[in-house]
Amino acid sequence: MLTFILWIILLFLCWPLALLAVVLYPIVWLLMLPFRIIGLTMNGLFAVLFALITLPTRILHGPGPK
Repeated sequence: MLTFILWIILLFLCWPLALLAVVLYPIVWLLMLPFRIIGLTMNGLFAVLFALITLPTRILHGPGPK
């Protein structure tokens, strides 16, 4: 909602820039999509590595309190 309000203010102050932003937003979103996918993959990879590294400690610690 805040983004829309800021866009309306930009439209009021400088309508060519606001229209350019509307046109370029999907293009920029598509260009950033591979980086977001790589980021999700790296996050999952680090989670798996953390689980593998801490597995012996969790096994030796035993079950938690019930």
